[in-house]
Amino acid sequence: MSGSAERAPGRGPAGARPVGADPEPRPVGADPAPEAEPDAGTVPAAAGGSELLTLERVQQDEELSRFIAAADRVMEGLGYTEHGFRHANLTARIAFQVLSRLGYEERIATLGCVAGYLHDVGNMVSREFHGQTGAVLVYQALRGRAPGNDLAAVVAAIANHEEENGYLVSPIAAAVILADKSDVHRSRVRKSDNIEFDIHDRVNYAAEQSFLRVDSAARTVTLELTIDTAISKVMEYFEIFLGRMQLCRHAAEALDARFKLVINGAELA
Repeated sequence: MSGSAERAPGRGPAGARPVGADPEPRPVGADPAPEAEPDAGTVPAAAGGSELLTLERVQQDEELSRFIAAADRVMEGLGYTEHGFRHANLTARIAFQVLSRLGYEERIATLGCVAGYLHDVGNMVSREFHGQTGAVLVYQALRGRAPGNDLAAVVAAIANHEEENGYLVSPIAAAVILADKSDVHRSRVRKSDNIEFDIHDRVNYAAEQSFLRVDSAARTVTLELTIDTAISKVMEYFEIFLGRMQLCRHAAEALDARFKLVINGAELA
């Protein structure tokens, strides 16, 4: 997929600048099977009888779980890579860590985590405009059960995570974009015998390792990829992911950071 020809992908209001920074660079893994999820914490009561949104809470919600499972079934039927619980949990974890390590308060990082977990539920209706569709689904599912400001922040990030029609409306949205687009890995490919015929499967299958590294002191966000060039040439990666990388660059800038892309040890952007 590529960005719109009429405008640079992801252009829009920049997110608020973060406060503080972690002095030590620490990596954020984009491996296929995270060993642990971010600490979602307890579920304290919020004003008006609603409960604060946490990863643990949305993971345990049966309706939202059905949304994710249904979305992945639709994507499988359309021939797309995996978009199920693996991708949801990984995106949640990385979004949380990006915001935490760039100095945002824990509540903002937790909302980024929740938005990352739910960002693709709209695929259960249609791939087209799935961000906006997913935002409506999540709003309807959690309306009246979560603080209005928190829910508004989450649905805005969900609605704006795609390069075709997304805008950098908040730091939460920027973190979800970076987390989502960093998940390039062969474990997402459903049918490895199809890689000769589908460039998206081939590029993902060629990605042996992906890692999103956040350097708090240098304020850089680096996507590090190890690609088997015998399966897919680096140029094929840019052919299908150029719009995504442009959006990642704008997302990092919205977080007062710089995006870098490193493939097989060579910095390309």
